[in-house]
Amino acid sequence: MKSFSLGINVDHVATLRQARGTSYPDPVAAAVLAELGGADQITIHLREDRRHIQERDLRILRQTVQTRLNLEMAATKEMTSIAYEHKPDMATLVPEKREELTTEGGLD
Repeated sequence: MKSFSLGINVDHVATLRQARGTSYPDPVAAAVLAELGGADQITIHLREDRRHIQERDLRILRQTVQTRLNLEMAATKEMTSIAYEHKPDMATLVPEKREELTTEGGLD
């Protein structure tokens, strides 16, 4: 199995879009540019509260990403169902606390 050289997380692109209340900047476009620039992996975190990445982003990224797609997600039934539906290349379990702006800790 090939080892990864560069993984890019496009969550903050989605954060800007959501803060502006617009359709841009687009994390899908950022992922395409990252791959063109040599990224071997694209990472997104679909939070339960959908505060940054949206399910639409996951759906389009799954169709678009040419390298590997890593889905960061909470260990819940809902997120597991979404992962089964969209079949990312990898899934990373991360803790979520609604009061956090970004993930700050690990799993217990």
